[in-house]
Amino acid sequence: MPPTLYVIRHGQGEHNVNDSHHLRDALLTETGKGQCKELQEKIPFLQDVEVILASPLRRAIQTAAYTFAPELEKRQIPVVLVPKAQEISSLACDIGHDAEVTAAEAPKLITDAAPSWNASNLDTMLVDVSWNSKKGIYASNLSAVHQRAAEMRNWIYNRPERHIALVTHGGFLHYFTEDWTGYVKGKGTGYLNCEYRELEFTKDSNGTESHLRECGSTLEKQARPAGLDDHLFHEIEEVEKAS
Repeated sequence: MPPTLYVIRHGQGEHNVNDSHHLRDALLTETGKGQCKELQEKIPFLQDVEVILASPLRRAIQTAAYTFAPELEKRQIPVVLVPKAQEISSLACDIGHDAEVTAAEAPKLITDAAPSWNASNLDTMLVDVSWNSKKGIYASNLSAVHQRAAEMRNWIYNRPERHIALVTHGGFLHYFTEDWTGYVKGKGTGYLNCEYRELEFTKDSNGTESHLRECGSTLEKQARPAGLDDHLFHEIEEVEKAS
């Protein structure tokens, strides 16, 4: 039976402030860390999650750590860094550091939030030398983004866990879920910082072609003012222009 999936957009990053997408691989702001802690108190599935998948970009790793800190420490939940969940553009804020730097920094990014979590539970095997190249499967064009979103869905479909959390990015989430609810062209992503949605695989999904549908709790999918994060417009616009 395929897993239930909880997708979470990262908290506010330094690049989300004043449209500062020139900042490479931005960290969370203090506001972003606070959003994660607020989310921690609201999500009903905290104790169900068996593995946390995270984009290797630092703001996603930090969001996973600050959101799931109590369970990371209590249950030593494994964290897997998944390059195919990185953001879609080649703007500086969406370009990660080299593989060895990412693998070296990630344990501290997590233990800053969950000091007693054992870093041996971190899996960085998928973070290879090409992960931040923005070439091939990681390129900023529609065919590449659609391909890696599909491969990401299939990979999760085939995992053994029943409950999985994925911490990723607003632009990528639209392609991954194939759901553009809340997105207005020119105004940014349909996901708020630290928004989550509960998803399940459709009945016609299989290990080679899978699709998702929203099935349960969500925060904060609702009517919202346009332009909450214009930064994402630049990313989606760039991908469309490159195609």
